[in-house]
Amino acid sequence: MTTPSRQYRYYEFVMAAFVTVLICSNLVGPAKVAQIDVPMVGAITFGAGVLFFPITYVFGDILTEVYGYARSRRVIWAGFGGLAFASFMSYVVVALPPAPFWQNQPAYDIAFGSTWRIALASLIAFVCGEFVNSYVLARMKIWTSGRWLWTRTIGSTIFGEGIDSLLFYPLAFYGGGLIPDERLPGIMLAQFLGKVGVEIVFTPLTYKLVAALKRAEHEDYYDRHTNFNPFTLRT
Repeated sequence: MTTPSRQYRYYEFVMAAFVTVLICSNLVGPAKVAQIDVPMVGAITFGAGVLFFPITYVFGDILTEVYGYARSRRVIWAGFGGLAFASFMSYVVVALPPAPFWQNQPAYDIAFGSTWRIALASLIAFVCGEFVNSYVLARMKIWTSGRWLWTRTIGSTIFGEGIDSLLFYPLAFYGGGLIPDERLPGIMLAQFLGKVGVEIVFTPLTYKLVAALKRAEHEDYYDRHTNFNPFTLRT
C-alpha cells in the first residue's frame, strides 16, 4: 500500500544535509586514524570519521520519525548514489597521472586513494546499517505508540551502527595488512561505542528538530501499512 503523495517544506533540506554529512565523513574521516588517552580507560584508537558519520543516523532517525520509512528509504538510496559517485570520482582523480611539477601526489594518494575493497565495504556497510536503523525505528514507533522517542533513536542506532561496524571493518581490512587483524575487534568496539555515544549526546537536539518538523510539516507518520522492501523507491 502506497502513502498519499504530498509536498513537504523541509524534506529536501534534510535529505541534502544527510547526503552532505555522509559524503564528507566518508571522504575526509577515513584518511586518519586517531588515538586519544581516556582516564581510567587508556588509549582508544578510532577512525576520525566517527566524529561526524553518526550524524547521518541522527538525520535518518528524524526522517523516519517524521516522514516515515518509505521517504527515508529514498534518502538512503540518494546517499548511496552520492557516496558511490564520490568513491568513483576519487578513484579516477587519484589515478590520473600528475603533472611533472606537481609534487603532492603521495599526500593525495593517502588522503583520497581508498582501495576498491574499502570503498565497497563502506557502501555495503552504509546501506545495510541505515536500512536496519530506519526499519527498527519505524517498528518501535508503532510498538511504543509514538511515545519515548529516545528509546527509538538510541535503540535503532544500536542496531544500525552495530551492523555498520560489524560489516565495514572485516570487509575492508581483515587479512589486508593495513590494520593488524588482532586490533580490529578493539577498533570496531570503539567505533560502535563512539557512534552510539554521539547519538545519545544529540538526543536533546533530535527532540527539538523532530518536534519542530512535525509542527511545520503537519506530519507524524506511522508505518502501519508500509512496504519495508528496501529495493523500491515508491512512497
